Amino acid sequence: MRIPSSASSNPISRRIQPIPNLSSINQSHNMSSTIPKPVTSPPTTTHVLLTYPSPYVLLVTINRPRQMNSIPFAGHTEMGQVFDWFDAEPNLRVAIVTGAGDRAFCAGQDLIELGKIGQGIVEKDVAKQRHPLSGFGGLSRRSGKKPVIAAVNGLALGGGFETVLGWWVPTSSLCRKLFGFPARICLCAAPSAIFGLPEALRGIYAAAGGPARLVRNVGIPIATEMALTGKPITAQRAKELNLVNRIAPSQSTVVDEAVKLAGEIAAISPDAAIVTRAALREAWETGSVERATQITIDRYTAALNAGENAAEGLRAFAEKRKPDWKPSKL
Repeated sequence: MRIPSSASSNPISRRIQPIPNLSSINQSHNMSSTIPKPVTSPPTTTHVLLTYPSPYVLLVTINRPRQMNSIPFAGHTEMGQVFDWFDAEPNLRVAIVTGAGDRAFCAGQDLIELGKIGQGIVEKDVAKQRHPLSGFGGLSRRSGKKPVIAAVNGLALGGGFETVLGWWVPTSSLCRKLFGFPARICLCAAPSAIFGLPEALRGIYAAAGGPARLVRNVGIPIATEMALTGKPITAQRAKELNLVNRIAPSQSTVVDEAVKLAGEIAAISPDAAIVTRAALREAWETGSVERATQITIDRYTAALNAGENAAEGLRAFAEKRKPDWKPSKL
């Protein structure tokens, strides 16, 4: 069993934190009457909040600030269901993930729960106490169809960092496009964001895909130092290593930066977003430019070109107007 890192092993994380002012998120990122509503019902959630900050955009907020947004097993299952629903929902094109409060994006697995399971205080249930196939938080090993943006507002440690490594548009606290990631998430980070894999310091191993993805993204020397020493890095260092494509001006604006980026992605053809993301992901996974290109062509080209969005895009270009995109059928 993997035992991811969490700040709950740190005395700091056990201090009672004030409940964050989530009303600010709801006020600035709530659904308005002009934003198309999902046509299907989302899963019931208790560990994350779901809001709709702009057209076709889903904001998922990990809502456990007192636990540094560490995730219990039920939370992983819940988030996996949320992102499966997101991929299938016709009126959603881009998702954003962030953490509640101003201290942590996600500090990893809930080690308090894990300790109680080990001590027999909580009954062991192998079927329920595991990550979904899509990985930590339903994201670290996610395949999926649609892009997801990480708005890293604080600590991203252990499984939280592994989740970020599986995304393709990360945002910290400054912003810049990144092309070295699997096509899953963009990453925006706050200036105070911290990234690390401290599992080795706890005598355990980062098993949600972090070490392998870190090697692919930054190379063996840096990945080795980070994974074997457990030393974290700052948002600025992460940006220098191409782990983050944007650093927001401040912690309070990191979600706003992510929403702006999501709006740009949501404005393109939903079909084009899915196929382009798949092409980027294949290049990252296969390591062969030609093979990745061929896989994407074989899988998507005929359906893309036969779809109504391709015809609409070309027609709108010729008529010099804004395209009227339809939900993707890919």
